[in-house]
Amino acid sequence: MGLADGKIDRTRFLGTAGLGLAAMVASGGGAIAAGGPEARASTPLEAIQLLQAGNDRFINGKSICEPLTARRLELTSGQSPFAAILSCSDSRVPLETLFDQEPGNLFVIRVAGNFVTDFGLGTIEYGVAMLHTPLIVVLGHSNCGAVDAGIKYVANGTRQPGHIMDLVKKIEPAARATKEQPGSWLHNAIVQNVRNNVEAITNGSQIVADAVKAKKLLVTGGVYDLYSGRISPLMTLEKFKKP
Repeated sequence: MGLADGKIDRTRFLGTAGLGLAAMVASGGGAIAAGGPEARASTPLEAIQLLQAGNDRFINGKSICEPLTARRLELTSGQSPFAAILSCSDSRVPLETLFDQEPGNLFVIRVAGNFVTDFGLGTIEYGVAMLHTPLIVVLGHSNCGAVDAGIKYVANGTRQPGHIMDLVKKIEPAARATKEQPGSWLHNAIVQNVRNNVEAITNGSQIVADAVKAKKLLVTGGVYDLYSGRISPLMTLEKFKKP
């Protein structure tokens, strides 16, 4: 790739990128493809166990993910993620790292405040219907700035600039619902926001609802603690385990 005065030659770069995209299309590849490597988990409980085990390894400094060149090449044939995760965009919540999972295992949707939108729900439905992902997790985290902004808006009307206010309005219901609860308002609102969005995903999609009814899919939630690195689940699996 040519360099001129320390800058990338834009024309040559775009031409090279175009050839790469053309090759991808010709070979049938794409950013979102089904199939590919065999799924690591085929049931919701297996998926939960894999995530819990990975988080335990992460907490204890025993992550096992290896160099990823071979895995990257393996994934050119498609993907079979065993969990779809709706999480906050916070840079302190690196999902593959904290679950100790290599590329291809997690189907990730991220937005500040980890709430579901129409586009996010469509992405989740793709994971369920096309990739047969058996688990959906809504993951909040401690010290969430988006939820804190929702609390400040409810408490004293503090508004945020630009489209940030759109995020705040989505989180406002969780902030209002927990205003009078004992304990930390921020923690309670973070937990309630996760619960609200687990419900929104389950009730907002027929694809998701049908898969849950057939016990092919579990929709659950958790909160990641920035201090300990541990993820606390917000529901038990006992009901799901029963026939």
